[in-house]
Amino acid sequence: MSPFSRRSTLALVLALIYRPLGDYMAAFYQSSRDNRVERGFYRLVGVNPRSQQTWQSYLRSVLAFSLIGVLFVYVIQRAQAVLPYSLGFPAIPSGLSFNTAVSFVTNTNWQSYSPDVTMGYSVQMLGLAVQNFVSAAVGIAVAIALVRGFAQRRTGTIGNFWVDLTRGVLRLLLPVAILAALVLLAGGVIQNLTGFTDVTTITGATQSIPGGPVASQEAIKMFGTNGGGFFNANSAHPFENPTAWTSMFQIVLMLAIPFSLPRTFGTIVGDKRQGYAILGAMAAIFVVSLTALTLFELGGAGTAPLAAGGAMEGKEQRFGIIGSALFGTASTLTSTGAVNSMHDSFTALGGLMPMLNMMLGEVAPGGTGSGLYGMLILAVITVFIAGLLVGRTPEYLGKKIGPREIKIASLYILVTPTLVLAGTALSFAIPAVRADVEGTSIWNPGLHGLSEVLYAFTSAANNNGSAFAGLTANTPWFNTALGVAMLLGRFLPIVLVLALAGALSAQDTVPATRGTLPTHRMQFVGLLVGVTVIITALTYFPVLALGPLAEGLQ
Repeated sequence: MSPFSRRSTLALVLALIYRPLGDYMAAFYQSSRDNRVERGFYRLVGVNPRSQQTWQSYLRSVLAFSLIGVLFVYVIQRAQAVLPYSLGFPAIPSGLSFNTAVSFVTNTNWQSYSPDVTMGYSVQMLGLAVQNFVSAAVGIAVAIALVRGFAQRRTGTIGNFWVDLTRGVLRLLLPVAILAALVLLAGGVIQNLTGFTDVTTITGATQSIPGGPVASQEAIKMFGTNGGGFFNANSAHPFENPTAWTSMFQIVLMLAIPFSLPRTFGTIVGDKRQGYAILGAMAAIFVVSLTALTLFELGGAGTAPLAAGGAMEGKEQRFGIIGSALFGTASTLTSTGAVNSMHDSFTALGGLMPMLNMMLGEVAPGGTGSGLYGMLILAVITVFIAGLLVGRTPEYLGKKIGPREIKIASLYILVTPTLVLAGTALSFAIPAVRADVEGTSIWNPGLHGLSEVLYAFTSAANNNGSAFAGLTANTPWFNTALGVAMLLGRFLPIVLVLALAGALSAQDTVPATRGTLPTHRMQFVGLLVGVTVIITALTYFPVLALGPLAEGLQ
């Protein structure tokens, strides 16, 4: 199958699953029935599944659950040496343990270490893989809470977090992950507990071949838009991603939930056209980004790219330029952060695209849940701007967008750029940190070195987890600074999203009039895409001009 045929197949598969998966999620999140396993869990934690929470109560549940997750993952890493299947690895240092615990609980999955030579199977399975499930479920739960805010009238409640979390794991993530793991096993992804096997090569040398429960972790890594690799090479490693078709399957897993959630949104609010409008905006940005990255990589200048038929440095031959560009675009326009090629080795303008994808807010289609609620925040800002242009009170889905709603949306937009730009600036502004960063962390000084640090904070604050591989981030400064960026980049937006959900849920709906902006037409889709791009350009263009843009013009 040609690379372009694979893209057509991807589009067809996503189109086929859009309706059934989206409707399925809408059905079980709205259902009043609980199965036996779910009822047992509710009794265990003392939760009444029929009770409804205000946004403050919902938020407290999210934060409490996430705090417990951070503490558990931190402790299990520090205790690794005494755990079974530790493979003889020592306890993980405290700074790295903090960074990793925060990373996986926030659905970032940033890794400042080589996983296959740092973590044993107990930490991988009990710590990291479990968080791959629950952190994804938290993101979807928050998105559903916001959708309920639009759908409900004068309730002031947005659902029950514990019910949403449990159903997301048991009815969606776990069943699909099991099936996906079996498919990956059939494709050659390994699944064992054998540790390292020493073999003799044809030259007579001895080489250690790693094993591990990879297929089970790879499935939820992709389906939950997590991204942390079992091996240091991530999805470029043949044990994680052996062939071109397994790579395409992983891309489908990445995009399945984020591209189907607009259908869920449209179904719950009672107007499926609204879901198609959000999907249209997501798809338009995705196609433009993918096209730009592919052209930049195919047009890579220089003797070596011309001899190789393209800019093949850092790419696997089995995927090629087009397969690598597709994977990189899907990975950074969602919050997955997995890589099947090294973004640090992309051309200068090619490397700009994954960075820009994250700076857009990862809304096209974004992570599990986070992409939908990010795009809905942008939709709120879009109708507000449109209302200013025509002199009418802005409304979205029958809810008035007043001062409170627009303040919350504006703060949401400001959180991530503040973390990215402040983190990057401090890395070069504090003399002691700058000496450490420029002396030991950055492999490629100059413009590309700035891009590496900028990419790291962009990835952390947007909870993506991918990296420009030329940066050594396992240092006290980066472990702490990136950990804080991940925490704030995850939970400050969640606070604002749930506050907006509560404000909307308390409102009554207003009837549409001749002056109401139709938010299901192409006109609105174009406005939404334009607002998304303009906000990003105004925020990040100066720092991009100092890094990848300047490098690309050299």
